[in-house]
Amino acid sequence: MGEGDPTPLGYVRTPTAGPADLSFEDGRPLLAGQAADLPLTAADVVPLRPCDGVRVRWPRGRAGVLETIHALAAAGVPVHAEDVPAWVKEADPDLAGLLASWAPAPRAETPRSVSDLRREEHSLRLRRHALRRGPAAATPKVSVVMSSKRPHLLGSALAQIARQRHVEVEVLLGLHGVPASHEDVRRAIAAFPSPITVVEADEATPFGEVLHQVAARASGDDIAKWDDDDWYSPEHLSDLLLARAYSGADIVGTAAEFFYLEPLNVTVRRTDYTSEIWSDHVAGGTIFLARAKYQETGGFEGVSRGVDAQLLKTAHAAGARIYRTQGLGYVLRRSLASGHTWQLPLAHFLRVATNQWRGFRPSRILETP
Repeated sequence: MGEGDPTPLGYVRTPTAGPADLSFEDGRPLLAGQAADLPLTAADVVPLRPCDGVRVRWPRGRAGVLETIHALAAAGVPVHAEDVPAWVKEADPDLAGLLASWAPAPRAETPRSVSDLRREEHSLRLRRHALRRGPAAATPKVSVVMSSKRPHLLGSALAQIARQRHVEVEVLLGLHGVPASHEDVRRAIAAFPSPITVVEADEATPFGEVLHQVAARASGDDIAKWDDDDWYSPEHLSDLLLARAYSGADIVGTAAEFFYLEPLNVTVRRTDYTSEIWSDHVAGGTIFLARAKYQETGGFEGVSRGVDAQLLKTAHAAGARIYRTQGLGYVLRRSLASGHTWQLPLAHFLRVATNQWRGFRPSRILETP
């Protein structure tokens, strides 16, 4: 994208203003009553950020209409419309369906936490559509790096990698104190349809060293960190590729928002980590960067804990730009603290949660069966 083009940078998760209108006058867009020139710029989108939604008021003419809507969609502005004209359905049927699929919920009828989440899901679907328009590019090859000492989780982890869309994947799997002959390991690998390289390391090898050993065997253009116990949407990797494209960042990752507290059978959402923002921190299980940049920064260090944080700290100190995108398609599993390298008690996640639900309750973006 060109400098100054509208992007999701600055998306406001919780709106503070009511709905606004997008209308047209002589082919010129009026954004909440303010005239704008085409093509739209990032500055044009700023006044719309706090709005609950932006409704399209269809003009009689067609000039500038789709160009404006596509630009707003690429920025994640929650655009919606009723009675979408036939010419829009013919020109861009997917966009027409998206515009009619959502509208701001009446605040008195829907909990704020739910309405804000539905709004952000709509925003993400719009931006995916708009940002993927144009000539089809070559399918990127991503090397997914994962270390595991829990063979019973490998089947689920590899199945989620296998369902990734818009990318070609290979897996570099480090077995940390687990033999490749383990029945769960053999079964999971046999069911995986893409290339997979397995490296065995004994239990005494530091976690970071295991990751570094497997990442050294990557052949893809990009490296993605993957945690064996978490949940990822089918467009997790392609969302990160989009975020890097519109941000120009060296490293991208998601916000850590949704947590499933397994012993309590509770899902919580924390929103204190702002998304669509430049930062020095992203969720460790979602770190994504070019293989060349990984090699340049030295990669994972041979430590047992804080591996992800150390990589981000080292890269940031070396001048790498880090961008944190939305976290709707990622859920972290938390069991007892002793089972994680990131050792925090379950009470901590209850304390920092903005929302709490009984059972496994991810965003719809996760596309759980």
